[in-house]
Amino acid sequence: MADVQANSRPTVDDLTGDNHYAQLARKHWLNKTKQPKVQRDVIEKELWAPLEQEDFSSLLLLEQLQLLELYLWPGYTDDASNHHVLLLAMLVNVKRREGRAIWDCFQQQSDNFSSLFRRVLSMTIDTSIATTLRTHLLTFIIIAYQSLDSGIVRKECAPLVNIAVWHNLHSDEARDGHLEKAVQLQKAWRAANKRYEGSDAPTQARLRFERSWLYSLTLDFFDRLYDTTAKSRSDNVLYCERFVELLSDLQSQLPTRRFVNTLLQDLNTLSVIKLSPMYADEDNALLRDLYNLLQHYTNFPIEDHSGRQYTPLEFDQQHHAALTKLQRISFKHFQDKLRILVLANFASLATREDLQGHLGSLSDDEVTELCRLLGFRTDYPSSTLVTRDRTFYMEILLSAHESLPMYQQTMQNMAVVPTETTIYDSAFVRNESYNGTRPLAIPKLNLQYLTMGDFLWRSFVLYRAEAFYQIRKDIEDTVKRLQPRKAGPATKFDGFSKMAIPITKPAVIDVAPAKVSELHPSKVEVEVTLDVGRLGPNIRKDWESLRSGDIVFLVSVQVGDTTSVFSNGGSESADLADRHGVKHVRSAEVIQVFDENGRMLRDQPQAQTNGAASRGGRQRRLLLRLDPVAYQQDKERTDKGKPDILESINLLVRRQGRENNFKPILDSIKHLALSDVPAPQWLQEVFLGYSDPAAATYQRLPNRLNSIDYRDTFLDWQHLIESLPGKTVEPDANLNSSFPPPYVLETSAAPPTEARPSKRRKREQIEAAPAPAAESVKVGTYKPANPGPYPVDAPKLNGVRFTPTQIEAITSGTQPGLTVIVGPPGTGKTDVATQIINNIYHNFPEQRTLLVAHSNQALNQLFQKITALDIDERHLLRLGHGEEELETEASYSKHGRVESFMENAAIHLHEVTRLAASISAPGAHGSTCETADYFNQVYVKPAWTKYWDAVNAGAEPQAIIDTFPFHAYFSNAPQPLFPATASREELVDVASGCNNHLNHIFASLADTRPFEILRTARDKANYLLIKEARIIAMTSTHAAMRRQEIADLGFRYDNIIMEEAAQVTEIENFIPLALQTGPLSFDSLVTITCLFTISRHEEQCQSQTLEQLQSTKMTSFIYDD
Repeated sequence: MADVQANSRPTVDDLTGDNHYAQLARKHWLNKTKQPKVQRDVIEKELWAPLEQEDFSSLLLLEQLQLLELYLWPGYTDDASNHHVLLLAMLVNVKRREGRAIWDCFQQQSDNFSSLFRRVLSMTIDTSIATTLRTHLLTFIIIAYQSLDSGIVRKECAPLVNIAVWHNLHSDEARDGHLEKAVQLQKAWRAANKRYEGSDAPTQARLRFERSWLYSLTLDFFDRLYDTTAKSRSDNVLYCERFVELLSDLQSQLPTRRFVNTLLQDLNTLSVIKLSPMYADEDNALLRDLYNLLQHYTNFPIEDHSGRQYTPLEFDQQHHAALTKLQRISFKHFQDKLRILVLANFASLATREDLQGHLGSLSDDEVTELCRLLGFRTDYPSSTLVTRDRTFYMEILLSAHESLPMYQQTMQNMAVVPTETTIYDSAFVRNESYNGTRPLAIPKLNLQYLTMGDFLWRSFVLYRAEAFYQIRKDIEDTVKRLQPRKAGPATKFDGFSKMAIPITKPAVIDVAPAKVSELHPSKVEVEVTLDVGRLGPNIRKDWESLRSGDIVFLVSVQVGDTTSVFSNGGSESADLADRHGVKHVRSAEVIQVFDENGRMLRDQPQAQTNGAASRGGRQRRLLLRLDPVAYQQDKERTDKGKPDILESINLLVRRQGRENNFKPILDSIKHLALSDVPAPQWLQEVFLGYSDPAAATYQRLPNRLNSIDYRDTFLDWQHLIESLPGKTVEPDANLNSSFPPPYVLETSAAPPTEARPSKRRKREQIEAAPAPAAESVKVGTYKPANPGPYPVDAPKLNGVRFTPTQIEAITSGTQPGLTVIVGPPGTGKTDVATQIINNIYHNFPEQRTLLVAHSNQALNQLFQKITALDIDERHLLRLGHGEEELETEASYSKHGRVESFMENAAIHLHEVTRLAASISAPGAHGSTCETADYFNQVYVKPAWTKYWDAVNAGAEPQAIIDTFPFHAYFSNAPQPLFPATASREELVDVASGCNNHLNHIFASLADTRPFEILRTARDKANYLLIKEARIIAMTSTHAAMRRQEIADLGFRYDNIIMEEAAQVTEIENFIPLALQTGPLSFDSLVTITCLFTISRHEEQCQSQTLEQLQSTKMTSFIYDD
């Protein structure tokens, strides 16, 4: 195959030296001023012949020599040879494997692309072409269906999977039954037929080819499954694996699934695959895994045409309806033989074994007749190799009527901690050596998902596979460093690793009874003794620092034992495990660490030894919570007479804390999937990839704001004018033509123009209406309130002169809806995010904002900029462990904020004491927040009320000064407090500022008062999170780990800002949307702002979220230096 040497990368000498292909490139297409003319001899003799001779191992070299862009595609015509088409398809496959842009070069000749695609389709069903070459063409088709965001690709792929494929259903009655389910289906069917009848002969021929292509290809696939005489068996298997991958891709996207799912079920595809000789071959484990993936998507609980996910009740009702139909048909036609089946309840018919027992009394012809009466296909083309016997028809009946679990039930049964069976699973080991040669039997993160539950299921499977792979690598590396050797019946370790300690058998401390409906213990606790006497101080400290909830691994290392515990084509996995000496692996969660006397270490003081903290004693005891499911399986294994696995455990392995957070994250994903948490209504279809992301921007939403206070966003009037190019700026009629900030902008927009209805056939996706164009901006202002007479009262103002693009991004981020900001490092994205936060904080004091970033560094940088603006520190909260790196005087950790609250309270209480002394009020008014509040109510507020009554009564300027009640308190403010030349309005403003200063003190003390009442640090910290903080920051990892804990507290927020959104996975972008619970939790989200940092030299980012948002018409604010 072409990918045999996929890992041999071309060198510089290959590209520039005397290599045959490099010389050919320089001769024919590199550095040419004119477009080179394609010569058939060059393709046939100088490219194809040597490539075929060397098994296509130089395709990557030719891709880097730009064969496709500079020679093959510009020279493509309708008369191009088959080898020309094959080379184009192969190079597209190589580009995809290398993660490079594929379809951009085809945009220039879109008409030719249609011709190329038709040629590829025709060649895929040409039996005269070798299987290996048809596999390349099939891979090209797979890539095309993964790229439906490209217009030219979507145009060619859509006709192959539209409603016209229903012409291939086995009967008109079956098709009519499907059409009766929805009026829209009937209209689409009539439209397709009308289009065919109104076309000329060539067009009709093309339409017939389109609607029969997938059907013909599927029948050919069936023949390959059952062909035991194939000359090249391995090539045939690879082709079938790729075809199952194609079917899975078609079933996993709603636009391609709508009509294809009906066709595949009509063809009994799953039953045909399952009974085939190729499936039964024990060497074809990958094909069986791919079949399982196809089965998952085929039976996914979704309404194919509307995209609505079925509830568990609706899913069960569908199954019951199928059983009811079976009983009704059986009663009518086979009453004598199936009387028990007719009278049986649904539960007794749900299992495959029971149903098979009921149907066993039927003859072969009766089984076939029952299939026909139930509406299943029983006739296939006479040339097909599919074995149509009793077993085949019985499998159709059993697979259609057995009870299948929903994906939520499957996820619930999947362990989130590994054993040796999972980490050495043959699928995981196979994925590790992936080089593009064969498909992977794992779900794909595409641009489209079936439902939110489908996205969560894919994310769970992929994250779990990645986590278990890393765990296996860490365990193998640790065991290798320990250098195990066999010493009689035992295993000795001659090496050393700071991440592992040899141990004796764990002692089982407690096994709690199983909960209702569960078959495993609810809790299993064991104790492990560690000898830390020979460890260095720092390594000992690491072991003693294990915290509650940390995951450790109990490993049985047995050198030289070749006993295999694997099956199902997993000999490679068994060999790998035996090669490293890893016999068994069990996961355990740390409960507590004790010293040798049974005292908890965290309660003991640490002694300093050589600069490192240490505690006495040579032994430490770890109390661990074992995985109860694995423990129950081990117990059942022991009951059958096999050795006890816990008896063989001889090693305890730990991992670095930052790498060992997989369990809480997997638990969070699983809980989200089981609770069926949706996304915000206005974002859901955008996230799933079905809607235009631009429809989620503020220009398209009905709740957009007409007026926004921009405060210090604009530095001056000239900055305002420069920031609104193409818009008419209209100053307030009551003000001068220009005036200083703050500015309040009111936007009036023209109504969107109505799109003229199209007479063409309906698209899969309806385009959103064009955005309204802003015509004029009315600018107003106001006088900010005087914050107080002290310099510290002066507000912190923005000093960044934002560009017009940044201003538009700030406007979008302040408005409701979705905002996407893209740019390379150093282009001011963080400053924009900070200003968005500032605007939301002041415009919407009742709203709370959540900040999420991939790294602590980015989040800390954002927090430093926030503290430089006019935002009260008591409203800031930083969750996680990155706050220690903040270069600010205050601490913004959760517990640090409690301390900061109390420190600020002490300062303010001192001010209250000084205020009481200044007005000669007897009593200890500054002793607590409670007494300070009483003092405010009894002394301060009445004094202000009396004063303002006199001022409002028309007091003279001198009287305003003389009757001011707090001259003594404000004597330490810059003097004179009331300037002698000040006007009456200015004097009133000074007094108002003093009032605001005191109000701020008492408001801060009122906010601190609950912390005097709450006793425990946990209660104080949780109150701060859910009540006081208005700007909460955390990393995406922390959000994923603590999602359930935070949601259970009743945490609420209205806005989300995601920094470094391109550097995190899709699931890490999604979980912050789900940190709150309740029926209205997601609709309450007002704004979502995503900041993507993309380097100019970076072709791919870790997350596909940006690609998904930009795949249509999403308005992104892209910055450059």
